[in-house]
Amino acid sequence: MREISVRVADAAVGQGDVMLSTLGLGSCIAIALYDARAHVAGLAHILLPSEALARDRDNRAKFAATAVPLLLERMRALGARDANIVAKLAGGASMFTSLLTQGGPAIGERNLIATRIALASHGIRVMGEDVGGGHGRSVFLHACDGRFEIRSMGKGCVVL
Repeated sequence: MREISVRVADAAVGQGDVMLSTLGLGSCIAIALYDARAHVAGLAHILLPSEALARDRDNRAKFAATAVPLLLERMRALGARDANIVAKLAGGASMFTSLLTQGGPAIGERNLIATRIALASHGIRVMGEDVGGGHGRSVFLHACDGRFEIRSMGKGCVVL
């Protein structure tokens, strides 16, 4: 099996005997998309909920609203069809509560909200998630069967 590593503010797709992985999710969100008929998977590690929070806005994988269409474009190129694609999510933790501004939602929660909005705007259903909390996560998405493994110190291994 070939492993493709997805870094922070990065995205990748694969088909068949491929595993997409991203390590060290905190407040970031891993967006895992999968088409079971084509055995095509896509994974993005988004950093921020909105382009308004960044000076560098050229990286489409950095934000939920632009990462979702980027993954869809790349997955279609491998034969995926939008009607068959479903999503699974991980991340969105509150890692640094002492840095939060009073009254505002944590960045992890804001990332999660933005991700759900982006997926809904493309008609993609979220089939499972392991989000929130105060612990980091690493994820592994298998293109052969859509298995989404989430490993963390806080919860051990969860498979969606």
